Amino acid sequence: MKKLALGLAAASIAAPSWADDVTFKPLLDMRLRWENVDQTGTAKDANAITLRARPGFVASDGAFSVLAEAEGTIALDNRYLSGLNGKTQYPLVADPQNLEISRLQIQYRPVKTLSVTAGRQLINIDDQRFVGSVGWRQNEQTFDAARVEYGTPKGFQADVTYAWSVRTIWGSQGTGTRPQAIRGDNVFATASYPTPFGKLTGFAFLVDQDQAFVSGFKQSSQSYGGRFAGSHALSKLLKLEYAASFARQSNYGHNPNSYHADYALAELTADVAAFKIGGGYEMLGADDGRAYTSFQTPLATGHKFQGWADKFLVTPPNGIQDYYGQAGYGWKKIAGLDAINALAVYHRFESDRLGQHYGNEWDAMVAAKKGRWTATAKFASYKADSFATDTKKFWLQLEWAY
Repeated sequence: MKKLALGLAAASIAAPSWADDVTFKPLLDMRLRWENVDQTGTAKDANAITLRARPGFVASDGAFSVLAEAEGTIALDNRYLSGLNGKTQYPLVADPQNLEISRLQIQYRPVKTLSVTAGRQLINIDDQRFVGSVGWRQNEQTFDAARVEYGTPKGFQADVTYAWSVRTIWGSQGTGTRPQAIRGDNVFATASYPTPFGKLTGFAFLVDQDQAFVSGFKQSSQSYGGRFAGSHALSKLLKLEYAASFARQSNYGHNPNSYHADYALAELTADVAAFKIGGGYEMLGADDGRAYTSFQTPLATGHKFQGWADKFLVTPPNGIQDYYGQAGYGWKKIAGLDAINALAVYHRFESDRLGQHYGNEWDAMVAAKKGRWTATAKFASYKADSFATDTKKFWLQLEWAY
C-alpha cells in the first residue's frame, strides 16, 4: 500500500493542475448470486447467496484520468465455506465477505497509441490464461502495478507491466495461505503483430510469489512462449475461429524446485449463423511428478479453463490434458430481450504423465440480457475417476452495470 501511495503521489506531482473542463463519470455494478455446491466428501451442501457492489468514478482532464472504485461483498445466506469462515462442513465457495478499495489508479494517455497506468488496477492479458482479474468471483483480483501499453488494434502492440503486489480474491479479511495480497516482483510482457489470418503474440510472464506462506515460494515461475489467434470468414454464414499457443515454464525467484514444464493449446470453432460449435486441446505439462513441478498459472482467471467446477485451479503434479468440445446458440431481440445465449461444454481430463484418467465434466449455461441487466443460469457436473471427488455446482445470477 505504501508503494501504491508513493506511485500515485509522484504521478500527481508530475501532472498539470486540473482544469475547469474536468469530466466526471460515475461507475457502479452490482451482482446478486446464489451458488449451490453438492460435493462428495462434505457433510452438507453449500448454499451461498452473496451480493457484490462496486461504486466508483473516473475523472478525466486531457491526457490524464483518475479512477477510484470500492468493492463490497456481503453474504445473505452464509451456509458455505468461504475459505476464511472455518465452516468446513460445507464445500468451498470462494466469495468471502469483503470491503476494500478495488481500484485506485492514474492514467496518462498523451496519444491514442500510448497509455501509462499506475496504481491498483485490473489486468487482463489476451485470453487470461496467465494473467487475469478472476472476474467470475465476487471479489476480483487486482494488481498494484505500473503498466505501459503501446500500439493500435491493426498494428504492432507492446504491453509491459511491473506488479509489486497481487490483491487476491480473498479480500480484506484474507489471511494465512489465503492472504489479502501477495507481494513480489512480477513482470508481464507481450509483443504482438497482426497478420492477414490472425494476431501473432510473443510473451514472457515472470511470476514472483515472494511470501513463504503461499506454497513455500513454489508457485514462482518464468514462462516464455507464443500465441496465434484469429478468425476467417468462409462465407456470410460461416466463420472459423482458431487459436494455438505454446510455452515453456521453469522455476523463478526463491522457488526451491528446479523444473521444466510445457504448455500447449489448440482450438477451433465454427460459427454457423447463430450456432457455435467447436473443440480443443489444452495441456499443462508435468516434469517428474513432484508437487508444483507441473505448469502452474496462479494469476490466471482459472474459472475459464478446465471446467467450471474449478477442480484444476492448481495443476496436479502429473500435469493435465484437457480434451473439450462445445456447442452454443444465440438469439437476438427475442421475447422482449436484447439477447439470449446458450452454451454446453464437455471435458475429458487426463494426466500428462503416467496415463491417468482424472475424470469428465459437463457444463451448461444460459444468459439473457436486457439493457443494463443480465441474468444467468449456470451448471457444472464433474465426475471423478482418479482425481478429486464428484461435484455438482449450480448458479443463478443477476447483474446490473452502469
